[in-house]
Amino acid sequence: MPSSDQGSAPDCIFCRIVKGEIPSTRVYEDEAVLAFLDINPVAAGHCLIIPKEHHATLCDMPPELAVPVMNALARIGKAVMAATGAGGFNCLQNNFAAAGQMVFHTHWHIIPRFSGDGLTHWPHAPYADKAAMEQAAESLRRALT
Repeated sequence: MPSSDQGSAPDCIFCRIVKGEIPSTRVYEDEAVLAFLDINPVAAGHCLIIPKEHHATLCDMPPELAVPVMNALARIGKAVMAATGAGGFNCLQNNFAAAGQMVFHTHWHIIPRFSGDGLTHWPHAPYADKAAMEQAAESLRRALT
């Protein structure tokens, strides 16, 4: 598992984008957050939003970054819809390799969505019964203590 680093990590592609060492198409920037277009978009206007400080996963990110990140996500989500004519957007964030994280610098995807665009959600199904649901909840409650 990648380590958490405050500031910058020299081998992190997103840290290098923040520093301007790697080109990007920036769409928004403030003191704490940078947003730029994804170079392999799901749809035109697909943006990545990152805290400028390096934190490998959401679990490593300090709580004080939550407000500037959330403000940027809402602002950019609205702008993506306005600029692309999308009817909505997905806000996606992966943590750790098993969940599909490929760049270990906390980041969010804003993906414009259109009716009939062919994108689907992951499969889901109800719990087998109430006991299975309660067992899952109890395991989570224990993990929180």
